[in-house]
Amino acid sequence: MILVTLGTQKQQFKRLLDYIENSNINDKIIVQAGYTVYNSKKMEILDFVNYEKMEELIDEADLVITHGGTGSILSPLKKGKKVIACPRLSKYDEHVDNHQEEIVDIFSDEKYILKLDENTDFQKLVDQSKKFQPRKYKSNTQKFIKNLKEIIEK
Repeated sequence: MILVTLGTQKQQFKRLLDYIENSNINDKIIVQAGYTVYNSKKMEILDFVNYEKMEELIDEADLVITHGGTGSILSPLKKGKKVIACPRLSKYDEHVDNHQEEIVDIFSDEKYILKLDENTDFQKLVDQSKKFQPRKYKSNTQKFIKNLKEIIEK
């Protein structure tokens, strides 16, 4: 199963769904669309799902295709899932700025995820994902907390 997550931004993100709709993917596809309104012949589209349901869907997914939100990338990475991320872009009124592009670039450059952008052949990227071995995600939260405590205590 392929899980697609668009997040909860008010702006539409039809561009990502168009890539999927026009692809040759035959797998079951479930989409958490948020505010994006889209009619599909190949995707099961849900508006919003609660945290527990999202965790279930991530657990079931063989591949997660998502927007460039940090949480939407990290949640499946923590579970060892393969992720394709496509940043929302301001030029298409998908977001207020292009910070998602920076986020996706960093995760992609570090080999955690595969990046989908306007210059990417979506079908080839999906095929590539089958062989892609993502770098194992390791949180540095504890190190961050330790360093923050040291700064505060000084």
